[in-house]
Amino acid sequence: MTDTIEWRVEPGLLDYAKAVAVMEDRVAAIRAGNARELIWLVEHPPLYTAGTSADAADVLDARFPVHATGRGGRHTYHGPGQRVVYVMLDLNARGRDVRRFITALEAWVIDALAREGVAAFTDPARVGVWVHTDNHDAKIAAIGVRIRRWVTFHGVAINISPNLAHFDGIVPCGLAESAVTSLLALGQPSTMETIDAALHTELSRFIGRLTVTEMRNDA
Repeated sequence: MTDTIEWRVEPGLLDYAKAVAVMEDRVAAIRAGNARELIWLVEHPPLYTAGTSADAADVLDARFPVHATGRGGRHTYHGPGQRVVYVMLDLNARGRDVRRFITALEAWVIDALAREGVAAFTDPARVGVWVHTDNHDAKIAAIGVRIRRWVTFHGVAINISPNLAHFDGIVPCGLAESAVTSLLALGQPSTMETIDAALHTELSRFIGRLTVTEMRNDA
């Protein structure tokens, strides 16, 4: 089921503009039938991105570059210690269902975190993937996608061990009252390598969720 998908782990810190350019080219090539689908795992230097619903007032302290980007959502932070997973899949072949795709992405992250001993969940009233802490719920992964002619790009960002103070420069995802956390802050000794392995192990289940069709009872 996943044999046709390229799995690529980018070494070092990748410039954000370069990442977007690569995604743009790859999405066009996938749509034209000239390239395989791609799951691309990267890590960026410190920066903020502004999605299509971003409000400039949510930038409280532009201590890092702010990149306007075509993904959905508002402002978020990327930086060292955060695993960004860019997902370039052809929904023409896997089912043209945006909600199913996003739900499958969320479940993929939740399943991978479960392998690290972290119980995560989604909340219909708030975007992203969340965990319970002693005092409040906190976001551990952000999701922001774009779909062009039914080929997906952008994806998810999982907080492993970033500097959480860097989120203070923005209102993350426009949720002023919500906290952000990481695996490190939760006391989990996870690394990029262990998260990558967990995501890879759960990849088939993620892809399977995109292609499952509802059973009909015609009786």
